[in-house]
Amino acid sequence: MDLNGKFVIAVITRDETRIWSTDAKRGDIPTTIALPPVDHHHVREAQHHGGHESTKNDRPYHEAIAQALRPAGEILLIGHGKGKGNSMLQFVQFLESHHHDIAAHVVGTVEEDIVAMTEPEILAAARKWIAAHRTFI
Repeated sequence: MDLNGKFVIAVITRDETRIWSTDAKRGDIPTTIALPPVDHHHVREAQHHGGHESTKNDRPYHEAIAQALRPAGEILLIGHGKGKGNSMLQFVQFLESHHHDIAAHVVGTVEEDIVAMTEPEILAAARKWIAAHRTFI
């Protein structure tokens, strides 16, 4: 998918990011970036929810997302979660620390319960944000 200079929508979860260009046609498949596989290690559920699990794969995942978004002109991020569970916020912080040039292209963020939403509902949320904040798209 050619994202060069385009307005793009990136839906970020802990395990996967889907990227659409605003000129995508109905039925176009988004670019998908998946969290790299992890070596299995035992982590108790309470440790996982308390943020004590390893995050060693977050950097390569965030780097892959950043490189996919690099050519975009403007970026709208959609995600969900609270605190350490907010993958979108973690990605924004990564960009601000490591890729100021890409962070400058983020024009907005939308928090939605994307796990409970269908793809058309997610894209409708993006269109709603665009309608409220953009007049040229």
